[in-house]
Amino acid sequence: MIDTLGALGWLFLVVAFGAIVPVVPTGAAVSSAAAFALHEYPYAIGLVVAAGAAGAYTGDLVMYAMCRYGGEQLARRLHWLNDEERLNAVRARLQRRQVTVLLVSRLIPGGRVPVLLAAAFAGVSWRTFVIANLPACVLWSLVYSTIGLLGASIFPEPWQGVLAAIVVILVVNQSITWISRWWGRRAARASTSSTS
Repeated sequence: MIDTLGALGWLFLVVAFGAIVPVVPTGAAVSSAAAFALHEYPYAIGLVVAAGAAGAYTGDLVMYAMCRYGGEQLARRLHWLNDEERLNAVRARLQRRQVTVLLVSRLIPGGRVPVLLAAAFAGVSWRTFVIANLPACVLWSLVYSTIGLLGASIFPEPWQGVLAAIVVILVVNQSITWISRWWGRRAARASTSSTS
């Protein structure tokens, strides 16, 4: 049990750190932990979901606070703010549907950081952010845990399930990135041709 709690503590720290430093593959960490738990500690799967959600929530709160109080200068210095056009589009969506955008942003690969930045810069209240982000983090952890469980249920060895979960996450994330870029280029061509 102590080993399990230590592993869950590490999962919490990795996910919280990854929420602040977006290069850490937090989804893969949760999926891997779930895949491993299914083979070794099936009773701990709910705890994996909870640790992943708690880490994501804590990291998001820290990042939101940094953006609220550090502003755009800090976001640029930390290389969180790279795409002004995308940030402006997210700001417009936030003005129409704050809670919905905050909920969905965690599930879209690469969508969380622009939404956090736009929400912080637009002055979305702490209360709204805290309430909307909690179910988003739980749902995110549940989705990635499920991916890990599916991988673990297909393969007999824990390492095979972990590897399958990581590969699935990388393929899904890369596919969504390519589709987003394709839509962005298509929209840019459409707006260019309509202004001509």
